[in-house]
Amino acid sequence: METPAGHPPETSHTVNSDENLRQDNHHNANSSPPQTTPGADVSDSQLDDLPKSSETKISSDLPPPTGVTPPQVKRRRRRKRFFTDLIPPSVSAAAVNGLRVLRPNPKPSTAYSYSETELATGDDPSKNHNRRRRMSDLAKEVDVEALIAISVGFPVDSLTEEEIEANVVSQIGGIEQANYIVVRNHILARWRSNVTVWLTKEHALESIRAEHKNLVHSAFSFLLHHGYINFGVAPAIKEVKFKPPEGASKGNVIVIGAGLSGLVAARQLISLGLKVVVLEGRGRPGGRVRSKKMTGGQNGVVAAADLGGSVLTGINGNPLGVLARQLGVPLHKVRDICPLYLPNGRTVNPDMDSKVEASFNKLLDRVCKLRQAMLDEVKSVDVSLGTALEAFRHVYRVAEDPQEQMLLDWHLANLEYANASLMSNLSMAFWDQDDPYEMGGDHCFIPGGNERLIRALAEDIPIFYDRTVESVRYGTEGVLVYAGGQEYHGDMVLCTVPLGVLKKGNIEFVPELPQRKKDAIERLGFGLLNKVAILFPYDFWGGEIDTFGHLTDDPNMRGEFFLFYSYSSVSGGPLLIALVAGEAAVKFEKMSPLESVVRVLEILKGIFSPKGIAVPDPLQAVCTRWGQDQLSYGSYSYVAIGASGDDYDILAESVGDRLFFAGEATSKQYPATMHGAFLSGMREAAHILRVTDRRISPADTSNTCSQENTSVVDKFFDTPDLKFGNFSVLYDPMSTDLESNCLIRVELQGERSLHLYSLLSRRLVLELSKLEGDLSRIEMLTRDFGVKLVGWNNLSVTVGSLLTSIESARSV
Repeated sequence: METPAGHPPETSHTVNSDENLRQDNHHNANSSPPQTTPGADVSDSQLDDLPKSSETKISSDLPPPTGVTPPQVKRRRRRKRFFTDLIPPSVSAAAVNGLRVLRPNPKPSTAYSYSETELATGDDPSKNHNRRRRMSDLAKEVDVEALIAISVGFPVDSLTEEEIEANVVSQIGGIEQANYIVVRNHILARWRSNVTVWLTKEHALESIRAEHKNLVHSAFSFLLHHGYINFGVAPAIKEVKFKPPEGASKGNVIVIGAGLSGLVAARQLISLGLKVVVLEGRGRPGGRVRSKKMTGGQNGVVAAADLGGSVLTGINGNPLGVLARQLGVPLHKVRDICPLYLPNGRTVNPDMDSKVEASFNKLLDRVCKLRQAMLDEVKSVDVSLGTALEAFRHVYRVAEDPQEQMLLDWHLANLEYANASLMSNLSMAFWDQDDPYEMGGDHCFIPGGNERLIRALAEDIPIFYDRTVESVRYGTEGVLVYAGGQEYHGDMVLCTVPLGVLKKGNIEFVPELPQRKKDAIERLGFGLLNKVAILFPYDFWGGEIDTFGHLTDDPNMRGEFFLFYSYSSVSGGPLLIALVAGEAAVKFEKMSPLESVVRVLEILKGIFSPKGIAVPDPLQAVCTRWGQDQLSYGSYSYVAIGASGDDYDILAESVGDRLFFAGEATSKQYPATMHGAFLSGMREAAHILRVTDRRISPADTSNTCSQENTSVVDKFFDTPDLKFGNFSVLYDPMSTDLESNCLIRVELQGERSLHLYSLLSRRLVLELSKLEGDLSRIEMLTRDFGVKLVGWNNLSVTVGSLLTSIESARSV
């Protein structure tokens, strides 16, 4: 993504090996013979990132090669979770509402494969049994639709904050909300059943009772504008989304960064009627998602290696899974059995493996109970997760045997991989705060690499490459971005650079970012994971393997090549990727690429040579250096000591309705994941649209609010929700969200009092209230927030719905 000027967009150092790495001993009789390679091409790539996952799975579904004894393996959990996935009774209760909302005889639709249940009608007693059965089927269908909505991230029986802010229903709670949820779930499930077509409002109405037409309009608009339906890269979707907008553009948005969040936001903003330009510091799209084509050998062996984001962590509800379906790309499930090997190459004893894994999980459980007790007593106390685990390990005498200690270290390395940091850096209190939101389903690879998705998302988007952003200036008149020696003017700017770039302070913001945002940037951690991708002339480890692990007797280097991913089934060639996590990932960046590859080969030979399997010379190798990459300065975010999930939300906050932020480090629910980046782009596109729609534009809306309403408004301001100095505030009674609109009135006193008005989010109102003096408040309002105070007749039309809500609430 973005970094300071003067840095080349991408660096790659190629080192030709002057050592012969060939293994001349035995090789697998069922494999092709080793090919002599006088010098493998070893590259040092400074581009890498992985989603937050401790995927450690392998399967032996296929028979092992002849003459090879398969290692004893066990199924291994991806990651410890402290929250149980429950299906609340209210899911089934939704079926009752469904019978009131869905049509008993839905109209047929040829555009969808979604099966609508038709209920029998008439008084023929012989049809009663079928009627009851079909009623039951419809109830089950509504339950299924509710589960689909849950998988996407919607709560079971309540509205999201975004829905409340969008005023999707006139009253929170009650029968209207219950019916809306059924309608929303139905529309969502219907599109998810066939993501290659554009779902229209008319299609949705085919299976919803006519009296709920207003709910269909509300739910459809919300799902469309917030990117839950009709998104992606299917031809039918692109045809509608990229139609030239009718009328004038709603505004101009500059997007900084062509990673997942930036690309998704840009596509969505264009479809919503805004003009967009994307500035990207690299010479390619994708950011920390990069697939590299690797080749070598006389036979032209080819494979695609994901050097950055690689695993789709949970496919249920995952928008990246939707893109794969639209592109016709089959997903490969990462198989869930992982053999572990000792330093001498022997397979770990399965009984000892199970014992240590159980002890490790018990340690985490005890830490969970401890932190809960600490938070109940003193909410500000936090220590490192590593310190807490080590203390409990000593108290309960866990892993005192040397081999058990190596096994425990492997699990700790796996946890450091999941969080991209050392255990000593992780917050004991909040390191796993995102676990309740974790997407369910299998973890998957995309054959051919994730760059297939990136290329599809970047198509038809105006991207300027090699434009490293140096400064962002924002104010009442718009935004000005300096990049690559050029100026770019716009109404708003969306910053999607990695947290590592923000931490370095390489982009100048004028005015400076609010202190609370700067504090959140400092508190959150941005960690490191590196890889060594090696292309071999043939698959010597067995095609039935997806992952295998390696133990070390050095606790300080427990993350060095502790886990291997086999990409043979998805990359197109015999490719292994070795992971480097924790302290080893930091030290790894100081090693030469050749030294790193030699070390990997030593480990592989230690595992396979005792089995009589020769490890051939590599054809090509690539080492990542994400910590040295000046366009990222690391891999992905984590909750450091003293930080919390709230810091992700603070990082996501906009500044003055001009400067917006997206990216995995702005997603409290899905940080450190590719889908988190994707969803954050959709979130900010909807946010920018809301701001655009409510932005005060006197030239266009001078007569939208009549003077006749002034007396009614003044009556409301007699009892404001908040008052400080000469500022009076009316909240939106339909929402408690900090981003919900408020109506503010400023009284300018003189010979004759003058009232000026504006719309402002509740969060910005609270910031204003903390200042001393009305002059300071007006300066912040106009200079920092970019808001104009205007007369009542010049307010935007958006105030009408807010006044209606206030009047309705106060008349009760």
